[in-house]
Amino acid sequence: MSNSWYRNPITLGGIALAVLLLVFSSFVVVPETKQAVILRMNTPYGAPINAYQPGQRYGQTGAGVIFRIPFLDQVVWVDKRVLDIELQNQPVLSTDQLRLEVDAFARFRVVDPLLMWQTAKTEAEVISRLEPLFGSALRNELGRVPFATLLSPERGQVMDNIQSSLQKLAAQYGVEIVDVRIKHADLPTGSPLDSAFERMRTARRQEAATIRAQGFRDAQIIRANAEAERSRIYAAAFNKDPEFYGFFRAMQSYRYTFVNDQTNKGSTSIILSPQNSYLREFMGQR
Repeated sequence: MSNSWYRNPITLGGIALAVLLLVFSSFVVVPETKQAVILRMNTPYGAPINAYQPGQRYGQTGAGVIFRIPFLDQVVWVDKRVLDIELQNQPVLSTDQLRLEVDAFARFRVVDPLLMWQTAKTEAEVISRLEPLFGSALRNELGRVPFATLLSPERGQVMDNIQSSLQKLAAQYGVEIVDVRIKHADLPTGSPLDSAFERMRTARRQEAATIRAQGFRDAQIIRANAEAERSRIYAAAFNKDPEFYGFFRAMQSYRYTFVNDQTNKGSTSIILSPQNSYLREFMGQR
């Protein structure tokens, strides 16, 4: 009776099922989108499986079937894809003293899964630790530039600087920052926004007044230079023939005195002696 257990189909079925479970638990399929860290008795064992490599082509990675010792080895999965960090309504004070509300995001990838597991355990914990670091890097960089920079081509350099600063902090978690982008930067609604608009209007008015004053000054200088140049040209021309200059000035005086070019203006009678020196040009006297 003691040797009849191997003839019992239920017992044989249980043994076969246990063997199958043991075999299946000895092999694990690592997908292309995951990195695997093997823990043996809760201690990292060997190099990570399917770890990220720059320039690695899809289908030529370390993904596939791996062997592990059942009940001793544990597989920790680490995402191999690009992950996101979102920041919403971050308060930022620009260098021109404008309070801004900034929405931004960063994309990162785990490039050292073993270091990530040792420092943060999970991707969610990495994100929770990187969020305040990202916010600090964002405020530090935007606090060095005026608000107008975010509306100019220099915006790209600002984001590169934020990415560089964040990368120095993220490296301790085995993470590579792939990209940083500012979605939008707005002035807060209410009194801060109205005050900012009023400061902008005042600044534009002051700038316009300065431009007008400079234009008036330049016009005065140009006009004075032109008058001086005209006088010099007249003097040079009239000095060549003083008698003609006297005749020309007399003709101008007669025109302004005797000729009435304006309409609706009363008439004036002037009585002068024919021998008056003022009329010498009419008498042919020189």
